[in-house]
Amino acid sequence: MTAPVLQVQDLTVALPRGGDRGEAVSGVSFEIPKGQLVCLVGESGSGKSIIAHTVMGLSPRNVRATAGEVRVNGEALLHAAPHRLRQLRGETMSMIFQEPMTALNPVMTCGSQIDELLVQHTRKSARERRLRVLEMLGHVRLADSERLYRSYPHQLSGGQRQRIMIAMALILAPALLIADEPTTALDVTTQAEILRLIRELQRESNTTVLFITHDLGVVAEIADSVAVLQRGRLVESGPAREVLTRPQHPYTRALLNAVPSLIPRRPRSEPIGAIHLQTRQLTKVFESGGWLRRRPTVKAIDGVDLDVHKGDTVGIVGESGSGKSTLARLLVRLVEPSGGEIEVDGRPVTWLRGSAAHEFRRKVQMVFQDPYRSLNPRRTVGAAIAEGPINFGATRAAAWQRAAELLHLVKLSPRSLNRYPHEFSGGQRQRICIARALAVDPEILIADEAVSALDVSIQAQILSLLADVQQRLNLTLVFITHDLRVAAQICNRVVVLQHGRIVEHGPLAEVFHNPRHAYTRALLQAAPGRGFAFGDTTGN
Repeated sequence: MTAPVLQVQDLTVALPRGGDRGEAVSGVSFEIPKGQLVCLVGESGSGKSIIAHTVMGLSPRNVRATAGEVRVNGEALLHAAPHRLRQLRGETMSMIFQEPMTALNPVMTCGSQIDELLVQHTRKSARERRLRVLEMLGHVRLADSERLYRSYPHQLSGGQRQRIMIAMALILAPALLIADEPTTALDVTTQAEILRLIRELQRESNTTVLFITHDLGVVAEIADSVAVLQRGRLVESGPAREVLTRPQHPYTRALLNAVPSLIPRRPRSEPIGAIHLQTRQLTKVFESGGWLRRRPTVKAIDGVDLDVHKGDTVGIVGESGSGKSTLARLLVRLVEPSGGEIEVDGRPVTWLRGSAAHEFRRKVQMVFQDPYRSLNPRRTVGAAIAEGPINFGATRAAAWQRAAELLHLVKLSPRSLNRYPHEFSGGQRQRICIARALAVDPEILIADEAVSALDVSIQAQILSLLADVQQRLNLTLVFITHDLRVAAQICNRVVVLQHGRIVEHGPLAEVFHNPRHAYTRALLQAAPGRGFAFGDTTGN
C-alpha cells in the first residue's frame, strides 16, 4: 500500500489565552489516501478550518500546534521552515477558500492572480504562462476565458469567482487540495455545478481532497469518507455511506437530523385569512450612467403579481440574481419601485411619505441575511432592540422592558441586553435581529436569506423559532431563500422567481411534487443530498 497523501496524527492546536476553550483542536487523527475525497464535518467552532490552516501553515502566530504531527507526502510540516512552506503551497498543497471575494485581490485582474503562481513556482515564459492560465480557465468550465483573464473579481458572479479560485488552486497540479466551505454562500444550482466540477477535476487528476463543510447534504453528494468534529475532537469517522446511514455518535445523529429535507415535515393547510400583502405589476429597473444620460441596464423585478394572505408563510425562491432580495427591499420600501403597486390590507403603500410612511414602517419589518453587518457594532443589543419602540413613541424604560421580553421570546437571556454583537455567535445574532424586527409589533415579517449562512443545527433552531413566533403573534411571513430544502420546512406556499419574473407559484407540496416549470425542476434537482433520507436517523 502507498503512504497516505495527508496524515494528521494526534494534532492539538492551542487557542490564545482568554478563550472559552484552551484548545481549538484536541488529539485529532485521520489520513487521506491518494485520490480520495474526505469531508471534514462539524458546526462552526468545531476546529475544521483551524486544521486546514494548520496543514497549510497559515494559522495566526497565537494559534499554534502544541502536539502531534501533520505530514503531506510523508514530509513533516509543523516545524518546516517558512521558505519551505511557501514552496509547498501551490506545488504540493493548495487551498480553495470559503469567500472568494475576500480571498481574491480586488486590484488585480483574475488572470494576473493565477499567473502569479506560475511566476513564483515555474520558469515558463510570459507567453507560456498566459496560454497555461487560459487553458486552466477553460478546464474549470469558464466560457470566454480571454475576457475573464482581463476581468477584476467584482466584475464576476459568485460562481465565476469560485471557479477562479479553483483554477488558482489547481494550476500547479498539487497532490493535496483543501476546500474550505467552497459552496456555502452559493445558490443551489451554482453549488451543484461547483461540487460536480471539484469531483470531476479530482477524479481526472487523481488529486487527494480534504473538503470542509457543515452541510451533510454536500457530504452525501461527493464524499468517499467522512470525519466528524465536535468542539475540536474527532467523534466519528468512516466511509461516507456508512456514517450517513448508520451514525454511531449522538452528535453525528444530531447533525443528520438537522439537515432540512425536501419533504415537508408536517401537513400544510391553505391560508384562511384575507389578502394581507399584495403587489400588482411591480417592477424595478436599475440604471447606470450620469444624471444627464441615464439608461436602463437591469430589470431586477419584472411585473410581479404577489398575494400573501394574513397569517400565511410564503417562500420566495430562486438563484442569486433572480430578484429575491430586490423584491424584499421593495416590499419594505427600502428601494423605490420603477412601476406597479404595493398594497397592505387593500391600501396602496407604494408612494407613501411622511407620517403615513412612518406607520407603514411599523407594520412591515425585515430580518436581513447577515446579522453581523445589520447590527451596529458600537451599540449594545438592548439599545438596538429598544431603538424601534423609542422611535414610535415608547418611553426608554418601556422600550428596554420590551427588549428584555423579546430576548426571552427568542430564547436568549435578558441579561444579554448590555452585551455587544461581537460577543454572540452567528445564530444568537440572528435571534437578536428577529427580536429587533418584532420590537415594534409588526404585522408582516420579511426574512431575507435569514438562515443561509448558519450551520444546519443552528439553522433548524432559527426555523423552529420563526415558526413558533409566527404562531404566537399571528404574523404574516415572507421567507426568501435560495435553498428549497429550507423552504420545505417552514413555508405553506412558494413562489419561484427567475430573472425578476414569477415562473411558478402555488401550495408548497404541489409545486415540489409536481413542478410545471423547467426552472423549478432544475432547482429541485440541484438540492444537495436530494436522494438521501435525512432527518430520520436512529443509529440502529
